[in-house]
Amino acid sequence: MTVTENLTLTNQPRKFGLISRKKSEALARKMLARVGLDIDPSKQLDRYSIAVQQLIAIARALGTEAKLLVLDEPTASLDSKEVSRLFDLMRQLKSQGISVIFVTHFLDQVYEITDRITVLRNGSYVGTYNTVDLPQTELIQAMVGKSLDELAQGSAEHQEENKDTIFTISAYGKERYIAPADLSLAKGEIVGLAGMLGSGRSELCNIIFGAEAADQGEMHLDGKRVQIKTPKQAIDAGMAYCPEDRKVEGIVAELSVRENMILALQAKRGWLKPIPMVEQKAMVEDMINRLAIKTPNMNKAIGELSGGNQQKVILARWLLTQPNLLLLDEPTRGIDVGAHHEIIHIMKELCEQGMSLLVASSELEELVIFAHRVVVMKDRVKVSELTGSEISQKSIVSAIAQ
Repeated sequence: MTVTENLTLTNQPRKFGLISRKKSEALARKMLARVGLDIDPSKQLDRYSIAVQQLIAIARALGTEAKLLVLDEPTASLDSKEVSRLFDLMRQLKSQGISVIFVTHFLDQVYEITDRITVLRNGSYVGTYNTVDLPQTELIQAMVGKSLDELAQGSAEHQEENKDTIFTISAYGKERYIAPADLSLAKGEIVGLAGMLGSGRSELCNIIFGAEAADQGEMHLDGKRVQIKTPKQAIDAGMAYCPEDRKVEGIVAELSVRENMILALQAKRGWLKPIPMVEQKAMVEDMINRLAIKTPNMNKAIGELSGGNQQKVILARWLLTQPNLLLLDEPTRGIDVGAHHEIIHIMKELCEQGMSLLVASSELEELVIFAHRVVVMKDRVKVSELTGSEISQKSIVSAIAQ
């Protein structure tokens, strides 16, 4: 639909009972002017950038004479100039007496634009604070639910960095998605990705695996430069990826454990070369035993298993492809304590066998236990890299709060 139609859909001016295109366009231009836009409202909305679409959505909301504007992650797809433009508009609306609730994961933006901060954690209200009175470190403590003293406890001994590097990215990123980053992994090393929700952990995993195609930088794998634009290319290059949301991006709930487990290997071999059923059953049975997957049989629908066992099936799916680099995004989220420890044990075993793991996790305590190095992300930018004795929950939080 056009910009005009989007803006006037619930309040279309009429003449003689019919929609007046002339009056509608005049009203649309008036609404656009309120948010500082001078564009052709007769063009389709999708002809304009995400930033302009965002302002048009705000113009439509203001057209209802709203007194409260709720903006849910409005800056997620905007660059710095577009964010500044949006913030100027928000300040203007504030001066006109309109209240704004700004929902965001970008901590620096919270401090730039807000008067008060309300913290929610795990669906519960934590507290409300005046922005000027709340240091960023204390904000993160409220979000995490632990003090710096508690975060300083439980730090584990960490191995020295392995020098046998098998994977690197240099200035690797995508405009409007994630800032260019440098990262390396050695053979048999676990590198953790830390950061608050929305910090860019998942985005970095997606862009490495080709779920999003990078538009800048270089990637090297086993000493050779590679171009990964699709997940198929990543699989062929020896990568594997267990995504954050296993129910949406991981499992195919209606299919059996066996069918779910052989998906990636079948894709790698090609659909014109079906894996014989005898071979499928042998591989799946081996993985069920190896990862202690609790299922009545391999023909059970995966959607009927527990979260921890679903996670193990996805992990088994990728292990069947014999990857050199395994990406894990929130591998222990939403599973019971027993499966939690089993997954971490499996990760350590894979590391000892020479596999390299990049693990994104919001569980700082876990990262401290198993990561040889920790890369800290904030606002989709790599802000720090911790090694050896530097790795602790307190140092990770301090890096985020810089």
